[in-house]
Amino acid sequence: MNATDVARLLAGEHRDPHAVLGAHDATGPDGPAVVVRAMHPDATAVECVLRDGTAVPLAPVEPGLFAGVIAGAALPLAYRLRFHFADGSTWERGDPYRFLPTVGQLDVHLFNEGTHRRLWEVMGAHPRTIDGESGTAFAVWAPTARRVSVVGDFNGWDGRIFPMRMIGSSGVFELFVPGVEPGALYKFEILTQDGALRLKTDPFAFAMEAPPATASRVVRQDTYVWQDAAWLEARARRDLAREPMLIYEVHLGSWARVPEEGDRPLTYREIAPRLVEHVKRLGFTHIELLPVMEHPFTGSWGYQVTGYYAPTARYGSPDDFRYFVDTCHAAGIGVILDWVPAHFPRDDYALRRFDGTALFEHEDPRLGEHPDWGTLIFNYGRNEVRNFLIANALYWTVAFHIDGLRVDAVASMLYLDYSRRPGEWLRNVHGGRENLEAIAFLQAMNDAVHAEAPGAITVAEESTAWPGVTKPTSEGGLGFSFKWNMGWMHDTLSYFAVDPIYRSHHQNTITFAMLYEYTERFIMPLSHDEVVHLKRSLLEKMPGDRWQKFANLRLLLAYQYTRPGKKLLFMGTELAPWNEWNHDVSLDWHLAAEPLHASFGFYVEQLGRLYREHPALWRRDYDPDGFRWIDVADAMNSVISYVRHDGDDHLVIVLNFTPVPREDYRIGVPAAGMYVQLFSSDDRRFGGSEVVTPTTIDTEPAAFHGYEQSVRLTLPPLGALVLTLRG
Repeated sequence: MNATDVARLLAGEHRDPHAVLGAHDATGPDGPAVVVRAMHPDATAVECVLRDGTAVPLAPVEPGLFAGVIAGAALPLAYRLRFHFADGSTWERGDPYRFLPTVGQLDVHLFNEGTHRRLWEVMGAHPRTIDGESGTAFAVWAPTARRVSVVGDFNGWDGRIFPMRMIGSSGVFELFVPGVEPGALYKFEILTQDGALRLKTDPFAFAMEAPPATASRVVRQDTYVWQDAAWLEARARRDLAREPMLIYEVHLGSWARVPEEGDRPLTYREIAPRLVEHVKRLGFTHIELLPVMEHPFTGSWGYQVTGYYAPTARYGSPDDFRYFVDTCHAAGIGVILDWVPAHFPRDDYALRRFDGTALFEHEDPRLGEHPDWGTLIFNYGRNEVRNFLIANALYWTVAFHIDGLRVDAVASMLYLDYSRRPGEWLRNVHGGRENLEAIAFLQAMNDAVHAEAPGAITVAEESTAWPGVTKPTSEGGLGFSFKWNMGWMHDTLSYFAVDPIYRSHHQNTITFAMLYEYTERFIMPLSHDEVVHLKRSLLEKMPGDRWQKFANLRLLLAYQYTRPGKKLLFMGTELAPWNEWNHDVSLDWHLAAEPLHASFGFYVEQLGRLYREHPALWRRDYDPDGFRWIDVADAMNSVISYVRHDGDDHLVIVLNFTPVPREDYRIGVPAAGMYVQLFSSDDRRFGGSEVVTPTTIDTEPAAFHGYEQSVRLTLPPLGALVLTLRG
């Protein structure tokens, strides 16, 4: 036994406590033997209890350190330790220091080079049974730490009891602790290079305490029995670019609450059937959840993550969340998660300066601090950080069967000068403003998700004109499946906020997005960001009196549903609420009982049915031949018209953005025959007006708008018409 090792161990600074503790070969008076060493700072005596029940006393070597020779024994030796304390109590447990490493050399090699695609199967806390002892294997990355210990409710949160060993020079510390069962709470105590003690939650924790508590929780990962094999098999064969995609964006904590129980949010299991029934009725194909990863501040809506691998405990356990996903899949509904690899909060119990250094973030604030949100930016150039995030993307898509990740704040990742003034940022190695490490990370993440989770999609929330966001990485693109069209959302809402009397001066605002429509595969969102922070609800954004506000909102959705691109609506839009979204309360479900709001809900339902039932509205979203303007230039009347094509099938859409009915309004149409009014946003069932529009219209052989045939229509005020050619 090396005296230096003993001194370092007792001082709490040893990176390999197994070199001293546990069972080791020795020579006794009668030949080969095994020496067993154990440590507990408060023990007065220790016994080594062999498998046959024999108790061998261990003698004190130094205060808190005990050793004894087992004559005639050989390695490997199975035993337990019995500690005695001054108050007469005892503690018998398996010895963590008799076991071989639970993390393999190949695992740490792949992690250190940033390529371990199943990293969650290695890092974190994993219940298992080794040599007859049930317990938990812990592993954490803290390369500059002088010592790392696992602490928890199983050892009095005392960092002196279970110090961990580093695997070679990998920076990965591991320890198998017998007796630690699922449900146990734990953290890591880290002694930094400057001698400070830091108490940290596990970056790979698969569950955590419900906020404001912050401990990690041991859970099993193999207990849920999935029922969605058919869904996953079908998903792998699908091409969502050519399918209907109508997304319902949800904040789980405020969709509905239980007023009889302190207005608490619904749990994952409670909300699943109710939410699924609701979105199915409205015609949605997917649910997108604001981040469900554990986060301390409810007001961040999940966008400031402290537990990247842990579904928030606010609504239940990880298996409860799996049940939520499974329930959605059983009903044919896909699940997309918002995911935040751009930044993380400064909460000191989490990732910030994890081992006493800028481990996950950059040391230089010009690279590592986010000026907009007061958060820290991941160091994408570090292999292990990149692996932590890529494996996290795979964890949700593989271990939770998630169908897609919407990646938040991509624009902030791409540019080194994002929201920074001159002198506040550093150029890349080529002298440019592009964040080359972040670009490489996003490309690697997209490739990994598409390879490991067939059919799963990735979506970029990216608000700039960065080229090739949805182009394959093999062609130099970022590799996303879709991109949010932030420009469309901004321009469209800006246009609709204008009083109709002035809209003729803003016609280009509503049509501009078509100029770049086919540069990417877009999703058109009307998201949560547009109904918070005094931006007002969608209904309140609309100009005019009460009737005109509802008519404008119906027209807005008709435009969104009928133009190219996939669609996203924030929860509650179907209720047409007057108030902004408030994450602390339920949606205004009482509005569904009021006639005009009920009519609007029925409108959203029928609009969803129209969208789902007509492939011309989605099959060729990303093919320029799937869309053609009829008339984009009638600014005087504030009317636009266009055709959506699916081969020979087509729909004609006409939108009147003023409250003035347009009689005898002529437009060109692609074919001769009879056109049938398929849908009108002005239908009285939807709360529309008294203006009567013909349900069938015969074409006339009068050339107009570049077509040989034309029709004369009556356009309802603030209304949308959808026409189809009768076969």
